[in-house]
Amino acid sequence: MFSSAKPETGDTKWRKQLDKFVKENQQELAALFWGLWLENGDSQGTIGIDLQPQPHFVYCPQEAVEKLNERVENRLQELLGIIDNNKPEIEVLMIGIGKGEIKLIQFAPEPAPQKCFEQVGKDVDTLLDSLEQKMSEQLVI
Repeated sequence: MFSSAKPETGDTKWRKQLDKFVKENQQELAALFWGLWLENGDSQGTIGIDLQPQPHFVYCPQEAVEKLNERVENRLQELLGIIDNNKPEIEVLMIGIGKGEIKLIQFAPEPAPQKCFEQVGKDVDTLLDSLEQKMSEQLVI
């Protein structure tokens, strides 16, 4: 018997773990996204989840994403288009950053991000601390 399934490598493991984390924490991630949007709009760039050395939130400035796109022969052009057309009032957009790779995180929560922020009832700093703690426990890269 031969299995055609590829063994899970560290390269794919972080993506699956991140997907699971996002799915399990959609409301809080949407609340954080909206709270940071209220504070900064897109002036700081796109919110990112950097998994190295410990999982934490960062901002990915637009210029940095554009420079990365140039270095990878415009293979991130679609990502730039998604960032440019993000509608924060209805969808959450973040960039997952793993070992030399990035992953788009995009979802439309129910309820909308603004309502998630109101329902969760935590300020941005509390959300950041809470979610980073959960990431440290759940994302073992």
